[in-house]
Amino acid sequence: MTSPAPAAPSVLDLAPVVPVVVLEDAADAVPLARALVAGGLPAIEVTLRTAAALDAIRAISAEVPEAVVGAGTVISVRNVEDSVAAGARFLVSPGWTDALLDAMKASGVPFLPGVSTTSEVVALLERGVTEMKFFPAEAAGGTAYLKALSAPLPQARFCPTGGITPASAPAYLALPNVGCVGGSWMLPGDAVAAKDWARVERLARAASESRG
Repeated sequence: MTSPAPAAPSVLDLAPVVPVVVLEDAADAVPLARALVAGGLPAIEVTLRTAAALDAIRAISAEVPEAVVGAGTVISVRNVEDSVAAGARFLVSPGWTDALLDAMKASGVPFLPGVSTTSEVVALLERGVTEMKFFPAEAAGGTAYLKALSAPLPQARFCPTGGITPASAPAYLALPNVGCVGGSWMLPGDAVAAKDWARVERLARAASESRG
């Protein structure tokens, strides 16, 4: 009798930090992803904010198998379909609607719908969703807000994103309801423009140690 396949690890448990990547040139996708993986950050969120995003996801999916590439800024059913077709292995949205949530549930890949209020968290729990993005983290109340949620809603787990820095990341990661944080500080614009992948790798390595 064949044993059942083990459950896929949660996106929240892959690494303490998920790099939030905005790429203008899909040619940068593979070397950037390799630098992040080498630095200990295998989960990579490529945001759908640029025309190059889907091509970048395709390239990383095809050429960097050790990366777990996902799509961010997913805000429509079409975004869900296009991202999964391109090879995205998880989806992240800044917020959610019933239609978007249904599409993400039907996609067959893990997803983190965005929330910023207690009511949104409760609504997702009612629908069986326990893993969420907290966005915009700093503007929406930061660590104090998430700490306040942990007692009445301990079953909810979060990836806070938005305004998080190397200095503030450890405080988020110390919270019992935070699995990881999202950020882009390991991808400074000048390093990406200069294709300084060694610097990206160094910054990724430091970010991977954010949990202490």
